[in-house]
Amino acid sequence: MIQLLRSMLTLTAAIAVFSSGPSWAQDTAPSAPTTQAEKVEGVFKSAVIVDGNELFYLRGSSALPASERVANVQDRIIALAETSNTETVVITEDITDAGIVLFANGQEITVVTSSDAELEKMEIVVLAKLQGEAIRDAILNYRSDRSDEARVSGAIDAILWIAGFSLFSFVLIWLRRKLKHRITKVVHRHFADVETATNAQVQAEAIAALIRFGVNFVLLAIFFLGTYYFLSFVLLAFAETRYIAQILLTYVTVPVLNIILGFIRYIPNIITLGVIALMTQYIVKGFRVFFDAVEAGSFDLGDFERHWINPTFNIIRAVVILIALVFSFPYIPGSDSAAFQGLTLLIGAMLSLGSNSVVGNILSGLFVIYRRSTSIGDRIQIGEHVGDVVQIKLMETHLKSIKNELISIPNAQLLNSEVINYTKKVDGSGLLVHTTVGIGYEEPPEKVDAMLIEAAHRTKGLKNRPEPFVLWSALADYATNYQINAYTTRGASIPRIKSDLHRNIVAVFTENHVQIMTPSYIADPAEPKIPDHKWNGQLAHEEQLATAEKAD
Repeated sequence: MIQLLRSMLTLTAAIAVFSSGPSWAQDTAPSAPTTQAEKVEGVFKSAVIVDGNELFYLRGSSALPASERVANVQDRIIALAETSNTETVVITEDITDAGIVLFANGQEITVVTSSDAELEKMEIVVLAKLQGEAIRDAILNYRSDRSDEARVSGAIDAILWIAGFSLFSFVLIWLRRKLKHRITKVVHRHFADVETATNAQVQAEAIAALIRFGVNFVLLAIFFLGTYYFLSFVLLAFAETRYIAQILLTYVTVPVLNIILGFIRYIPNIITLGVIALMTQYIVKGFRVFFDAVEAGSFDLGDFERHWINPTFNIIRAVVILIALVFSFPYIPGSDSAAFQGLTLLIGAMLSLGSNSVVGNILSGLFVIYRRSTSIGDRIQIGEHVGDVVQIKLMETHLKSIKNELISIPNAQLLNSEVINYTKKVDGSGLLVHTTVGIGYEEPPEKVDAMLIEAAHRTKGLKNRPEPFVLWSALADYATNYQINAYTTRGASIPRIKSDLHRNIVAVFTENHVQIMTPSYIADPAEPKIPDHKWNGQLAHEEQLATAEKAD
């Protein structure tokens, strides 16, 4: 209904504008009864306008500007039209040295000069005849528009427009209320499952409010447009305000018609853009089907890793869309205008000057994805940060630390930093877990080695094959630094494994009454710290087992 009313109003406006006078259909912007002179090719000209209808142009001079000459002619026409209500006007001509003088019912109206004929580019006799007919029609129309029948007809038209506008307003108010309830009902019905799936993170009421706002905005725009045309048509019903109505109608109708005509002219380009969009969509869908098949294992691409599938698809999709934009650019409305080209240059300059770090991170993200050193799920160390890789984006990489913290690392830093990967295996033995303890020189080295190996055997997660081994990392000032080394294949559990290893070292050394000198040493005791007996080759728990066996 709203669309129908809007179409009727627009059509009526166009008919009223383009049928109000012969000259009105040619000029889109009528002037007021007294117009300013317009300079054309070094001379002045101005239009004679009566009741908003342009009759003809007159040429002026420096002695008599066109605006003054036109004002005199308009005043004479109006004065003659108001002096009588007769339905006949007799136009006569008198040829003089100045030109052809035009009379209406014996009263002089204007003089058609050779300059006027030159301006109109026609013979002076023909021009005088045409101007005479225009003057006669203007006088008759002026009288007809101010007759009693015209007044009554204008009042009836105004009343009908008021009634129509009242009905129009009532329909809009009713439609607004109807759509408000309808939108709320439909949105709640369709988004109930979405609210359940997202734990009410997507509120149906918020979506409904947003849609209602858009509908209200459209209805409000239609209401203001209808009000504008309503006022224009009411003014159009009376002769005294008709030229104002014509100006108001032109201010809205001409831009609307230009938009419609421009849209019609761009229909072939729009069809081309639609074809390009459809082709791009189907190409992207084709690549999506292909990579889904690769992910499902239907296609084997050799060393192509699974976590490359989505990034590769996104890159190909972006390239396809960019190519489509390049092909679409000539068909975009306004693409050949200087404003559009200047805007694209401005955007390009802003991107080139302000996005160096962004582009660097994007390129680094591509290298991180495809260089095979890091994959999603790997336990890695970057600087002081240790965590599991949970997501690799174009701009950044997300780690979940061993303390369950989410760490965001820019890809440029990830690319330029040393990365320790605890998950990927270099060979079949696994990672080598190690820790160092300082033991006094008085303890037998063989006993210390045995205790450290025993602690490694007690630690879950460390392999017995290959056998753990001990290295002497340093001969310090007050102790020997022993380094226990053991293999593990559980790279993600290294913090827990190291913690258990330290716990077991302390337990084993306590059982064997051996003091750990790490991390510091205060002073020497009264007796020198040297071995006072030779170790018998057995640890405490082994001696206990042997004693128990003898007792049995």
